[in-house]
Amino acid sequence: MIELVGGGLLGSIFGGLFRLAPEVLKFFDKKNERQHELSMFTLQTDLEKVRGQFRMEEKYVEHSTEQLKAIQEAFKEQAATAKEAGWFVAAISALVRPGITWALFGMYAVVKAAGLTIALQSGAPWQDVVLKGWGADDFAMLNMVLTFWFVGRAIEKYQAHDR
Repeated sequence: MIELVGGGLLGSIFGGLFRLAPEVLKFFDKKNERQHELSMFTLQTDLEKVRGQFRMEEKYVEHSTEQLKAIQEAFKEQAATAKEAGWFVAAISALVRPGITWALFGMYAVVKAAGLTIALQSGAPWQDVVLKGWGADDFAMLNMVLTFWFVGRAIEKYQAHDR
């Protein structure tokens, strides 16, 4: 009789566990499904951020290209006007860009030299003075001048070759 009661008890326990097992598995499956959906949402959000940044950069490039075209047209008009005015005006016009470039470079070099001198006189180590004396703005200015003189010339030569 004890065996029947024990067997019935064990049967009830195992029967209950086996009925409960699918519910436990469903719970873990739903948990994994929610975690997967959250991961997918995060990935989609990151993708949209990248797409937005790409669109912004694309618009920036378009704007920069339009500015370069406008500058190129202005230079063409200036050159045509100078040629019509005669050789003296053309010569002066040809010296304007390099003259302004050298004047700005000279002023920039004087300001930088003064800043470095003051920093060195204050007792700062020369390594720190040199490293901190050149920043993002300095690089941007150098990049702008080099782009103006060399990239602009390359584009002009390329376009002249295609004509």
